[in-house]
Amino acid sequence: MKNRNGVVIPLLVVMSLMFIWNLSRNINDILIPHLKRACQLTDFQSSLVQSAFFGGYFLLALPVGQFISKYGYKAGMVTGLLTAAAGTFLFFPAADTRYYPLFLGALFIMAAGFTFLEVTATPYISVLGDPDRASSRLSLASAVGSLGATIGPFVGSRFLLHATEVSPATVAQFNTSELDQYLNAEAQLVKMPYLSLGGLFVAIGLLLYFIKLPSIQEEGESAGSLKSVFKFRHTVLGALGVFCYLGAEVGIVSFMIRYAKSSGITGLTEQNAALFITFYMALVLVGRLAGAYWLRSLNPSKMLAACSLAAMTLIGISILSTGYVSVYAIAFVGLFTSVMYPILFTLSIKNLGIYTKTGSSLIIMSIVGGAIVPPVMGLLSDSFGIKPAFIIPLICYAYLVFYAKEGHRVTSGPTDLPSENINFNSSVL
Repeated sequence: MKNRNGVVIPLLVVMSLMFIWNLSRNINDILIPHLKRACQLTDFQSSLVQSAFFGGYFLLALPVGQFISKYGYKAGMVTGLLTAAAGTFLFFPAADTRYYPLFLGALFIMAAGFTFLEVTATPYISVLGDPDRASSRLSLASAVGSLGATIGPFVGSRFLLHATEVSPATVAQFNTSELDQYLNAEAQLVKMPYLSLGGLFVAIGLLLYFIKLPSIQEEGESAGSLKSVFKFRHTVLGALGVFCYLGAEVGIVSFMIRYAKSSGITGLTEQNAALFITFYMALVLVGRLAGAYWLRSLNPSKMLAACSLAAMTLIGISILSTGYVSVYAIAFVGLFTSVMYPILFTLSIKNLGIYTKTGSSLIIMSIVGGAIVPPVMGLLSDSFGIKPAFIIPLICYAYLVFYAKEGHRVTSGPTDLPSENINFNSSVL
């Protein structure tokens, strides 16, 4: 560990995982409007892209943890990369058949692979190098992950969306043969980006297999079952806060292109509308970098309340306006959501003592909000229009105001138990 040259390559490789899985995950926001067109889906059906993906995280979080406990972190990383690659390769038959459940299955398998990477990457970065600089390395990794999340929608839009679109009126005039040919051509567009990602996953997996990585000794044991943390009110309410936070963010970016297209901006194509997702994620990156400084001196709960109120205000302005004002207002929400997860995480595990790891598991599982909120928005959009659907994120942020004001207060459970050191990477959320 003292040999700097011995940790640089592993550090770069593991950080590259954060970049790649964030980039890959955020291509989903482009995949939604693309599959909506290629598979002739409703808003609700297209939003199941996020349900398959984040549902995979939720269902596999605990089994993955057990696998890593038995076989180790390096095995977890290699398994995660090869599993994610298997998911990307399924896009080939999915594109050839245009069978939507097969696309969803491919995304679920990719999410399974990314779950391994999420659980393993942060501990490795924390031990790769000088222990006194672990926080600095984790902050850098967070920025690297956010950069991937920012680039992902832009890259996806270049592959999956068109600079010049075929209008719905033109598509409606196609005969059966022409329509089938058009939709098949649309579906084929997913092959190059996803097969390229699969090849990259396999290459990095093989590289990791042959690189010697330091072993990690767990500090302490996880106390009690997952059920044991339900006596901590602030933790349970915090888990619901993470559910709302991630559900709102994923819901917003999932329908950003559809929302922008409905805003009345003349000549706006889907490819150009995707730039608003890139802008949103860039503001998340800026906010995280600024938050790393401001959170050292500001009260976290007050900052969470202020950011949640700002997000609610921007969504309200967006719903009540049209044109660029409406779209930019919703895009600027990204700036205020950027610091929500680290604040929620910290407030939720406060004073858990030996229950900290178990409480952390509950918080991480709450990312299932990303699987549930978008379909709810899709149902509202199909029934009442896209703007009314954005009332759901508004309600989510209203709950975060409650949590910041009242829900985070520790009112039960032991407060004098020895605590465990928990490092987490906010870039993934």
